[in-house]
Amino acid sequence: MPIPPEVTGEEIDPDVRQELMSLPKGLAEDVSRNLVMVAQLIDEDPEKAYGYSRVALRLASRVAAVREAAGFAAYATQKYSEALAEFRAARRMSGGVELWPVMADCERGLGRPERALAMAGEPEVQKLDKAGQVEMRLVAAGARRDLGQLDAAIVTLQSPELASGAVHPWTARLRYAYADALLAAGREQEAREWFGKALEADKDGATDASDRLAELDGVEFVDAFDDSDDADDAEESDGVVVVDEIDGDDRDDRDGDKG
Repeated sequence: MPIPPEVTGEEIDPDVRQELMSLPKGLAEDVSRNLVMVAQLIDEDPEKAYGYSRVALRLASRVAAVREAAGFAAYATQKYSEALAEFRAARRMSGGVELWPVMADCERGLGRPERALAMAGEPEVQKLDKAGQVEMRLVAAGARRDLGQLDAAIVTLQSPELASGAVHPWTARLRYAYADALLAAGREQEAREWFGKALEADKDGATDASDRLAELDGVEFVDAFDDSDDADDAEESDGVVVVDEIDGDDRDDRDGDKG
């Protein structure tokens, strides 16, 4: 697959570069450049990122960082069985536990929430750093919801990290997951409060907490650039999003559909 000439491979994480030093110089450079493309594309174009990960895997399948990157690319494209296999391989090579939560989430993706919950109770979880433990809690709560255990999902998310007023990279996602679980359980007022707290912590726009709050307040966002005749008849917005109010009956009907 073509790689832009400005991508040199030097952009790669130093720890990964260290791993690649076991390869011949030219091969290490090729692998590095493909891994850079994976990192650059995995959010905006997962399928392309997956393609580059397969090239890197073909070139250096015995490097843990390459197996890990291939796992994340497969995960991003919902190839959960493949992702799980790559994560397991990377873990065997590195001996670390960092991938434990995403491995558990792959089990969820494969329709095996019980296995994800079993992994949440394994000793490996205690070896995770704080961010990893929070991630494992999120996965376990998701598995509870997969099983229809909403109350248990809510309890799973109730933790010192949730109660803390400090903001960490994972804070917004944890608060958002809690709000979403509350809403699914019909606890709308509490959900509104926690979506608000998630928004306060979400400096990078990692969640759609602001949209969820607007939805709870009965606000619907309409595409101002709709090509339909209805959009032509709407009042001019000059590219500004038009907001319609939803009456209470409409909101109740929509919420019922979600349930």
